[in-house]
Amino acid sequence: MSARLNIATVDSAAYKAMMGLEGYLQTISLNHIQKELIKIRASQINKCAFCLDMHTKDAIKYGETPQRIFILDGWREAKDLFTEEEQVLLEMTEEITLISHAGLTEETFQKAKSIFDENQIAQIIIAIVTINAWNRIAVSTHLPIAK
Repeated sequence: MSARLNIATVDSAAYKAMMGLEGYLQTISLNHIQKELIKIRASQINKCAFCLDMHTKDAIKYGETPQRIFILDGWREAKDLFTEEEQVLLEMTEEITLISHAGLTEETFQKAKSIFDENQIAQIIIAIVTINAWNRIAVSTHLPIAK
């Protein structure tokens, strides 16, 4: 599959806006592993090979284990490998990524409120929304995986 277009060059203002979100995400309270788990899980759901390639490599760089990356799609059956915070992040990621199914459920939101404060919940939502936007850009433009 060949690349269709490069958003960064075709619409640099839009790309700059997306990079502004990325810059913001560097300042939030989530640690690198938590952010990468969100990015990987959303990218799995969205079938974004470019982002999966990038974020699995980044996760390993930050100290994530290959085992947890390999099992991430089945995290519910391997809950003992993930902290309570990570489980809530993954639930939120799935529900927000699959927004048309039921959205962020009240049950998951209440779990999040028991662990995170409102500001952190807002940050988590923005992190999930941002990776979903990147996934849609990469999949729509056939962004190639670095070899």
